[in-house]
Parts: sequence; structure tokens; C-alpha cells
Amino acid sequence: MATRRSSDSRRTRDPPATSATPGTARTVATSASTPPAPAPRRRRSDAAATSAARAQPPVAVSAERRRAMIAEGAYLRAERRGFAPGHESEDWFAAEQEVDRLLAGGAQARQ
Repeated sequence: MATRRSSDSRRTRDPPATSATPGTARTVATSASTPPAPAPRRRRSDAAATSAARAQPPVAVSAERRRAMIAEGAYLRAERRGFAPGHESEDWFAAEQEVDRLLAGGAQARQ
């Protein structure tokens, strides 16, 4: 595209070129008239999110509250299983591990 100087030293541009298609006159787009696309937003990686969650201090609860949390977790596990007998100890130990992970900072419990 040609640029010319006028007598008052301001730059002016020639009008945009048009295509010679019969019956239509289309303006040819120039790169200078189109604004740049915004940069895509980056997501935090799983490793960054996990390390941020690990930075949280452990939560202190009483032994009584911890036991209540484990009991509730074991009950919910048994409920999901349809209360089938014979898995009570497994439910309790799995709930105990989950509660301990939550109290330690929460990052490992979500995995």
C-alpha cells in the first residue's frame, strides 16, 4: 500500500483497493485495519494446582470430631454400596484414610 506525504507532513493512505468482480465491488481487507486477536488465557496446570493446595496448613480437629467425620464417611460408602454386609471394616478404613488426607491439607483427597 502506498503512503504519501502531504504538504502539512501528515501521512495519508490511498483508498483500499477493490476487486473487479462483475456486479459486486468488494474491499480488500488489509492487515493494518484488523486488530490483533487476544492471547488465549492459560490454565493452571494440575501440578500447579496441586502444589498450591499442598501449601495449606493441616487442619486441627478434636479426636471426637475426627471420629464423627470417619463414621459419616463410612456410612456414605456403605450407602453407595447398598448396605451390603461384610464390608464394614473396609468402609471404615477407607473413610479414615480420606479424612486424614483432608485434614492434612486436602490436596491428596481430591485425586
